[in-house]
Amino acid sequence: MTSATDDPGAAEPGAVPEEPTAPGLGELEHVIASRTREYRIAKGLTMTSLARRVGMSKAMLSKIENAQTSCSLSVLSRLAAALEIPVTALFRGIDSDREAVFTPAGRGAEISRRGSNVGHVYRMLGALRGQHKRLEPLLCTLTEASEVFPLFQHPGTEFLFMLDGVMRYVHGDAQYEMHAGDSLIFDGEGPHGPSELVQLPITFLTVTGFGHMPPVP
Repeated sequence: MTSATDDPGAAEPGAVPEEPTAPGLGELEHVIASRTREYRIAKGLTMTSLARRVGMSKAMLSKIENAQTSCSLSVLSRLAAALEIPVTALFRGIDSDREAVFTPAGRGAEISRRGSNVGHVYRMLGALRGQHKRLEPLLCTLTEASEVFPLFQHPGTEFLFMLDGVMRYVHGDAQYEMHAGDSLIFDGEGPHGPSELVQLPITFLTVTGFGHMPPVP
């Protein structure tokens, strides 16, 4: 009769119990398998050494890394501790179906704002929907000098990056002369906008962040 200690696949005393193999395992098991293997290799651990750290057999670890079994929360906790990562790192990639918006060069919806009728073109470069609509990226092109420069005020924080031309830009009582490569970040509640168009054409990118947006009812 062969004892448990004679079995090369047996776990050490006090080890994590073997998880039953389940047929038709899904995406979650494949993600855990990939992350476990990825972090083990990154730490320079062999399957044998990681199995020893976790307290399971090498055969069981092999099943996990090949998505041939489902792990209990206690096993995932032991794996994460052995790999020195948060448990959530083992699930990275499971929720990969996230919205993304691609805007080709020269495209993007042209929107109407104060100043649009005096040679100011504002082009929206994309936006996410619902609770993820926290950023508003605009490409602004000023091609004609105007006597009246509209000032804007809005919630959130705005980042402005100068791409071409030269202009003077005001925020509150401060004024900045901006050249290509210059940037400015400011509180959108303060009155802001171009005060003088020094060298046309002028192109700049603005990204407004609105922070946490309440869920759409």
